[in-house]
Amino acid sequence: MSTTNEPRGELRTRQIAWKPPLADWIQIQSDGSVHHDSGKAAAGGLFRDHLGRCHRAFVCNLGSCSITSAELKGAMEGLKIAWDEGYRKIELNLDSETAISIINNHLDDEHRHGQAAVQFRNLLDRDWEIKISHVYRESNCAADYLANAGHTSPFGTHSFDVCDPGLRYWLHYDVMGIAQERSFNLMH
Repeated sequence: MSTTNEPRGELRTRQIAWKPPLADWIQIQSDGSVHHDSGKAAAGGLFRDHLGRCHRAFVCNLGSCSITSAELKGAMEGLKIAWDEGYRKIELNLDSETAISIINNHLDDEHRHGQAAVQFRNLLDRDWEIKISHVYRESNCAADYLANAGHTSPFGTHSFDVCDPGLRYWLHYDVMGIAQERSFNLMH
């Protein structure tokens, strides 16, 4: 006999793998990270083409903030770099549904993430095409790797075009189509 009020559902699994952008688009994969023991936050991301090649990567040491703020800051930094690099067709992939909701909903300045929402609106209003998509973390491992690397970088944002061995591992993993299993609870 169950004593919880949790809804019951059927558990299903699915294979999750990285999906490339369209041929004339650049995909920005971004992620945030917070060390719960110290409260220190970081973000990171990378720019990929339809063949999975990394054109640029970035890490951000953010000091202390919430995980949602780190996710938003990483995505904003990625878009700023994309604009400066001349990319005008962007597929922005985030594994935070909360961050995507903040970006898509017009929050007022009084909301705790209101300033980030306003900054996003200003970025999105530029003359370019941006598709924002939710991806599961199992297909965002390269960005997760970079977000964690941001913790050991100097404060601020650092962009680079050379991929280190750890990042190359995840790029190869994705291009090979290696999938990870994810469980889903299907509600009746």
